[in-house]
Amino acid sequence: MAPRVCPWWLGYFLASPLRRLMLEPEKVVRPFVREGMTVLEPGPGMGFFTVELARLVGPSGRVVAVDIQPKMLAGLKRRVAKAGLFNRVEARLVSPGSLGVTDLKGRVDFTLAFAVVHELPDAGAFFVEVAQASKPGAGFLLVEPAGHVKETEFHAELEAVARAGFSVVDHPSVRRSQAALLKRDS
Repeated sequence: MAPRVCPWWLGYFLASPLRRLMLEPEKVVRPFVREGMTVLEPGPGMGFFTVELARLVGPSGRVVAVDIQPKMLAGLKRRVAKAGLFNRVEARLVSPGSLGVTDLKGRVDFTLAFAVVHELPDAGAFFVEVAQASKPGAGFLLVEPAGHVKETEFHAELEAVARAGFSVVDHPSVRRSQAALLKRDS
């Protein structure tokens, strides 16, 4: 595990209902996710956004949640099962150096990277993998916590994601965060 990775036990706090008082997952993702989509969620923790994503993709869609921490994925699986959405979510344990999504090449409609890119050892390689998994025109919401990631670091991430084949479409407002909505170039 990389030294910057969020510890697994913090996942309980990040998935807590109390967090909803500050950040409503539905409001963050609803504008970008529709029924039938395939959504990629790297670093989902214990599923704070995953449950809402699974509701939005409906029975014909799916959420592929990838993480390097087995305990995070175990918590995520419990949460989606409790919500009755287990069949819409595929939880994958991956190695720190890869998303493990080569089988999704050109099939992802939307990616949510919420407070995760700053923890990665190679953001550029991450963005290339997301681009390869994404359909032309696919959406990508990149959100980083303002307290952890300096504005200059976020701009460096935006430059790296542009090199991977995405264009900035908007900068949606997400509380206490820096955010960019991106679109996969055709």
